[in-house]
Amino acid sequence: MPAPRRSWLAVVTGASVLALVAATTPAVAQPAPQAAPATEQCSDEPRDLPVHEFTDHRELGVELARIERVSDGAVDVTEVGRSNRGKEVWSARVGTGPKAVLITSEIHGNEKTGTDAILQLLDWVGTSDTAKAKRWRSELTIVAVPKMNPDGAELDRRGNDMTWDEVTARFPQLRGSEPAWNYYTEPRQGDDYSQLPGFDVNRDYNPDLSYEPKAEDFPGSSADTGWYITPESRTVRDVYKGLVAEFGKVDTYVDLHHQGACYVMPDDPSRFVTMSISGKFVDDPATMPGYEQYAEDYDLDYSKRLNVAIYNALQGRANGNPLFGNITLYPQDTNLPGTGLGSFALNGSGAVLFEVRGQTQTLGQKYRAQLTRTVYIGLEGMLSSLASGQVDHLDPAVYDTIPPRGPSIGSSGTDTRTAAAEANPEVLEN
Repeated sequence: MPAPRRSWLAVVTGASVLALVAATTPAVAQPAPQAAPATEQCSDEPRDLPVHEFTDHRELGVELARIERVSDGAVDVTEVGRSNRGKEVWSARVGTGPKAVLITSEIHGNEKTGTDAILQLLDWVGTSDTAKAKRWRSELTIVAVPKMNPDGAELDRRGNDMTWDEVTARFPQLRGSEPAWNYYTEPRQGDDYSQLPGFDVNRDYNPDLSYEPKAEDFPGSSADTGWYITPESRTVRDVYKGLVAEFGKVDTYVDLHHQGACYVMPDDPSRFVTMSISGKFVDDPATMPGYEQYAEDYDLDYSKRLNVAIYNALQGRANGNPLFGNITLYPQDTNLPGTGLGSFALNGSGAVLFEVRGQTQTLGQKYRAQLTRTVYIGLEGMLSSLASGQVDHLDPAVYDTIPPRGPSIGSSGTDTRTAAAEANPEVLEN
């Protein structure tokens, strides 16, 4: 369970209170800052920028406990695991409906807006007496695992905090194996992993939910499945398996991410992309040798309809704020069965990726309120469509008309991040 249920204001003071209030109480949030026009210089060069306004691990525990309390138990908070360094990983569950929806954030610790959006969502759906909230609670069971990589989040970096020696101590059968390809031991995105190595947790999933690591599967590659060697991926896998056992399937899986800061709209280089979305993470398993057993459950059209609901919700808000209209498709040529989205899509879940603009090393907390609100509106639109059943009547062909992400106009240094991105772009995104 989260931290002891002391008064939130007695625990979190000063700037932290203002940050959490802004993150979790949309009705009183300050007007969101407008993003700079894309004609201004943009850089993807890693920098050391402030991130204190985002919710940290301690504040997350306090806020989840507060939401559970004020919701009179409608939101049930449970410790579902521990990170490699022993930090709590919590799930928050709300609703009693037949459709299970799993939402995760901060699998990459420098991608923080999703956690704040989840807190807003839980606070509203757990306490609101509106007809909409009641419909959500009766039709959906929403399970959120915010900040699922708390070690990486506290270090404000992509990877977790774990050495290969710790992996082989936990899995003796891997002793003598070459380390996994997603093991970071060199500088990346401005962080020096040589002193604190770690893994890209979002390459550690496997569609075989009972898989245990085998030496012959290492070091692997970005085109292969992962291994569930990190406690963070194993925790989310176990939550997913529990929902499958309870509901028969997880209807929808959503993973909240960030991308580069300098992508522009394909038809207008003066407008930055606010967010990219996607429902495609793997090739059709019927055409992938070794994946045929997943073909019957895989439903790309359903993932597309979920994304259309998100797109429609944000376009509907664009008159009030044009930045909500700057939504594109994430690149569709990805085949990543070792990601959570790829693995769970192969298990029959509708899959949804959010990629908002700018990681903390490029934007810090700049535009935090605007980007958090973008994620919230997208989630709200998707969940409303699920709860009402409207999602089943959306045309998946509309998904293919969403504009593709335009080019990045950003400048960057020639560090290992740039070299890795040129050689294998998906290593540093998603």
